[in-house]
Amino acid sequence: MTAAKLQIKTSLAPISVHSPYDGALLGSIDATDPAEIDRLLAIARRGAEISRNLPRHKRASILEGAARIVESHSNAFAETIVREAGKTIVQARKEVLRCINTLTLSAEEAKRNAGEIVPFDAYTGSEQRQGWFTREPLGIITAITPYNDPLNLVAHKLGPAIAGGNSVLLKPSNLTPFSAIKLVEALREAGLPEEVVTIVHGDRVLVTGMISAREVRMVSFTGGFATGEAISRAAGLKKLAMELGGNAPVIVMSDCDFDKAVEACVSGAFWAAGQNCIGAQRILIQSELYERFRDAIVAATQKLKAGDPLQEDTDVGPMISAQVAERTEAAVTEAIKAGAELLCGNYRQGSLYHPTVLEGTPLNCRLWHDEVFAPVVMLAPFDTFEEAIEMANDPDYSLHAGIFTNNLKLALEAASKIDAGGVMINDSSDYRFDAMPFGGFKYGSMGREGVRFAYEEMTQPKVVCINRG
Repeated sequence: MTAAKLQIKTSLAPISVHSPYDGALLGSIDATDPAEIDRLLAIARRGAEISRNLPRHKRASILEGAARIVESHSNAFAETIVREAGKTIVQARKEVLRCINTLTLSAEEAKRNAGEIVPFDAYTGSEQRQGWFTREPLGIITAITPYNDPLNLVAHKLGPAIAGGNSVLLKPSNLTPFSAIKLVEALREAGLPEEVVTIVHGDRVLVTGMISAREVRMVSFTGGFATGEAISRAAGLKKLAMELGGNAPVIVMSDCDFDKAVEACVSGAFWAAGQNCIGAQRILIQSELYERFRDAIVAATQKLKAGDPLQEDTDVGPMISAQVAERTEAAVTEAIKAGAELLCGNYRQGSLYHPTVLEGTPLNCRLWHDEVFAPVVMLAPFDTFEEAIEMANDPDYSLHAGIFTNNLKLALEAASKIDAGGVMINDSSDYRFDAMPFGGFKYGSMGREGVRFAYEEMTQPKVVCINRG
């Protein structure tokens, strides 16, 4: 099936897609005219009716079949991710494996999460009543996905939505559309009716029209806070599920497994060129360990190879564009002027921004407070555990956090006191298993992803009660 069948073609200028690494033209996609929104909604209405009437075993079979198709073409999927998103080939292969798992988990959810018995006789006066609740589809869902995980984050929206019997208007990033197109092709090859997922490409005008449509019952969005806020204003009365970024702290206690903590922090900071919402951005190190840990982090960072993402030995690929890399360089330079000390990095070659380590970043600096979304990590010492918790909880965005310690009591206390959607103990903040609930505290998100939890966001309970009296 060709990509052209997956979208509504218009006379608008096509959208060109370029390699982040060398700027090569990878291809183009047809832009969707906002004037076509009524037609898009008509297709989605038909898709919602078809999807809700698919038996659960059929939904599961489609999702399982798509997982096997992705698996059988894993190299092609991985190369697509590398070419359009700039991830290294090693990282892209891992994303493909996660996509397969996400689809498989979604198939399982379609079969098992159908509802529960309600114990009406637990309430006095309801002894003669019995019944249950089912989980019913919402209808039409608009899904908007980012560039940093162009395959698996699409799977995280499509898999649960299909499992729940919904239809989807899918808007992938204009920078990385081909992974999404290939996934939709795999779902259709596995038997998904065309109308169930409609893929569109365009700008803010198109997105605003889709999310504000009264028939759309839910908007699922992964991206930045400012865009999320704009979506919430335009959407009207409908369900919103948003993952809006983070600023992950990792606390390193003096009693930690030193080598394990260094390795995990370096990986957590620079995986996917730091374009990772749960990547380690601030590493807080107990004072007595600080100098040794700092020196080890810098030494390990300087060994990382930045370059061609298709090369097996490349550790850090390009950022999504040279413009984004320039903004990162400017933000780091601003922090240095404000008093931060550069330990290594802050070197740019086009879209390649070499892994950067800072210390002494002022706590009122925007690099400390905002999501950096780049291969930049900041180190800071602390004296007391209470001070570390206060520093960890400082920003307004809080998806994940981590702590390294061999003191179980202290680890569990940190898990209790850190304001975050997930606390990883003796692991970097960037660990994620696709079945777990995923989302943030404070302004970091609204709702939860993770297959079961997204499925429940994308369905609604219906109670059936029988009065035997």
